[in-house]
Amino acid sequence: MAERIYNISIAGCGKVAHLHAKAIQSIPNARLAGVWSRTLKTAEDFALFYNTQAYSKISKMITENHVDLVIVCTPHPFHIQPAIEAAKAGANVLVEKPLASDLQDCDEMIKICKENHVMLGVISQRRWYEPVKRVKHAIEQGKIGKPVLATVTMLGWRDKAYYDSDAWRGKWKTEGGGVLVNQAPHQLDILLWLMGEVDEVYGIWRNLNHPYIEVEDTAVAIVKFKSGAIGNIIVSNSQKPGIYGKVQVHGENGSSVGVQTDGGAMFIAGRTGVAEPPVNDLWTIPGEEHLLKEWIKEDTETFNNCDPTVRYIHYQIEDFISAIENNTAPSVTGEAGRRTVELFTAIYRSTRDNVVVKFPLKIE
Repeated sequence: MAERIYNISIAGCGKVAHLHAKAIQSIPNARLAGVWSRTLKTAEDFALFYNTQAYSKISKMITENHVDLVIVCTPHPFHIQPAIEAAKAGANVLVEKPLASDLQDCDEMIKICKENHVMLGVISQRRWYEPVKRVKHAIEQGKIGKPVLATVTMLGWRDKAYYDSDAWRGKWKTEGGGVLVNQAPHQLDILLWLMGEVDEVYGIWRNLNHPYIEVEDTAVAIVKFKSGAIGNIIVSNSQKPGIYGKVQVHGENGSSVGVQTDGGAMFIAGRTGVAEPPVNDLWTIPGEEHLLKEWIKEDTETFNNCDPTVRYIHYQIEDFISAIENNTAPSVTGEAGRRTVELFTAIYRSTRDNVVVKFPLKIE
């Protein structure tokens, strides 16, 4: 029997959509089946490049192509409309990070997808990085005992040309926030995946050296987890030319594990590549310390022999196809995506009200 081909469409044809189109084309049992964008001309140019068809209506694109999955790649505050339209037309939905820029939109997307019996997922492709998976497995296998302390440190850089590259960047109304909404969700997602539910947060955001944008370029937070563990978050777009992004976890037995998810100048979709391979930068589990050098060599070779901007999106789309095929939840669900939005929303509210914010957050 011939292998089933899954029809995947893209909604939103900006810079990041090109990575998804390439990833779809690299999956043997997937086909790029139509694209939609808020501006038809943008969709038409994109469709011409990838040899598919442009549509002005998402529902028509889904019906005509028997679409299994729609990947939403619009700017963050505009995820909700294509996601809901796709769900109502019967397609599963995979949304670029973050799921939305506010909790109301998250809840509406989750609700509509449930009502229409379709799956909802959020792009968090760094979970598929080999060094990230090693950290997750070490924690699951109890190698560090109970995780008791975690840190996220992301010191990046975005210049004026970056904010000028799209009209929606750097504004509350069209981007929904700054570093917390756009650059940090990957590291925040990994933190929550490794550490579990949050109990409370105290956070502060600032704009340190980007006077030409409305939103924050830097945020700091102290996190208390429901497990009793504590954490610290420092994320910033203010360090030229970009230093690193790291997630590190320390266990009650004194062992520590960590991953540098990003090194050097941070990746910008459509403008730059990934500067340095993701690697385990910290590993003090007794008897395993020597593995660090081997893993760094291995991960560097992997990195140098692929396009990392496409490879890990490829893995996540494959994971979603597998979920459709087996009628199981995808690895990163809509609810998981909502948790990241809840975390950065708590930091914004904590700054606004100068208080510790308790979880779960109430919708405002």
